Amino acid sequence: SFIIQYNQIFLQNHMVIVQFLTMLVGAGGNAGNQASVRVIRSLAVGTLNRHTMDQFLRQEAKMALCLSALIGTTGFIRAALFRTPPGETIAITASVFAIVAISVAIGSTLPLGMKKVGIDPANSSTSIQVIMDILGVLITVCVSSVVLSLPVFQTDESGGG
Repeated sequence: SFIIQYNQIFLQNHMVIVQFLTMLVGAGGNAGNQASVRVIRSLAVGTLNRHTMDQFLRQEAKMALCLSALIGTTGFIRAALFRTPPGETIAITASVFAIVAISVAIGSTLPLGMKKVGIDPANSSTSIQVIMDILGVLITVCVSSVVLSLPVFQTDESGGG
């Protein structure tokens, strides 16, 4: 909530972003959780080890890009169907793309890091949800701020030319 509070004025000026927060954050939590489950399962059955690590992580990186593109396209369509203004539509699309990509990256590496320090990797499934709830809001606000600050989305409210 401190992220929302810190960005309160921005979010009040772009309320439609707030209306999409649940979708954005949920997509990140779900994608990250699925990635961590793939890692945990592979560790459990022995298909992920130091010899297969690089190949596995490359595959996860490809998965992150594919999922980001697919879910980003879905987010774009949803925003367009709800007649969201163009700037906010692009901000929402870029946010969900970034959230899903980062979520899969964290979901793929968190169980490995936990295992390395002696913590049961299975705990990463619940951890990723909390991490992505916080990061999802932060990413959305940061990406939206950048996109909506672009000159093409600025309006001249001074009345001059």
